Amino acid sequence: MKVINSVAELSRAVNAPIAFVPTLGALHAGHQSLITKARKISENVLVSVYVNPLQFESDEDLERYPRSPELDEELAAAAGATILWRPSQNDLYPNGVAKISAGAIGGIYEGKRAGHFDGVLTVVNALFLKVEPAWAIFGEKDLQQLFLIRKMTNELHPTINIISSETIRDNSGLALSSRNARLSKSEKQKAAIIFKSLIAARSAKNLTDMKREMLAALASQPEITLDYAEIIDGETFENAVADTQNKRAIIAGWINGIRLIDNMPMQENQAESKLAAL
Repeated sequence: MKVINSVAELSRAVNAPIAFVPTLGALHAGHQSLITKARKISENVLVSVYVNPLQFESDEDLERYPRSPELDEELAAAAGATILWRPSQNDLYPNGVAKISAGAIGGIYEGKRAGHFDGVLTVVNALFLKVEPAWAIFGEKDLQQLFLIRKMTNELHPTINIISSETIRDNSGLALSSRNARLSKSEKQKAAIIFKSLIAARSAKNLTDMKREMLAALASQPEITLDYAEIIDGETFENAVADTQNKRAIIAGWINGIRLIDNMPMQENQAESKLAAL
């Protein structure tokens, strides 16, 4: 794997067609699953590492985001990446930042963090313009992000295929996240209630019971400060109704100041059945 640190090297280093995995760094097994999927699509796999200031709510949150550059290189190479690119802000925005609006859906749920999804779409658009990939792979854990990136790509980059990849979990069911590195062993065990609440919701027979079972499970762990727990239509991100065909539960909360998000389709055959008994 080759590591490059400037946009000038990019065109010389990568051959088309490119399968692209954009990341914030602090790579883990979840990122590796994206890279592995990308390698199955193309021999040319580009991973970018850029901690994007535009999507963080505060300078403090930006500074606290974990960084592990040497481990990033090891994990990316082991998963099959051919290029790891660390762009600078000047690489991405040589003429200054022109922000992209995430629209109404970008202002709900995770979008309540001021400017978060505008920042995500702005940097993904800039990366797409530089890389010009044939495919880009994103994880389903960040479901709202995936939804908005698909929408933006259809409008601005119709030749790029967005590929989704299922959420990777630890043995407790906790969705892997770079921020998990800041959780203690005890906090990780307590955070597993989020996955268990999703399983409880999926086991219910109707929408009302799904919500009730999910909230009851979450309430059993008082150290989780809940932000939201809702059942939505996974195709539109609107609130689900009784006859919604693609119901999806979404949850966000905090434990010791660390934000955790997760989601799960409410149809058993679409979910992580091997963990259902946890």
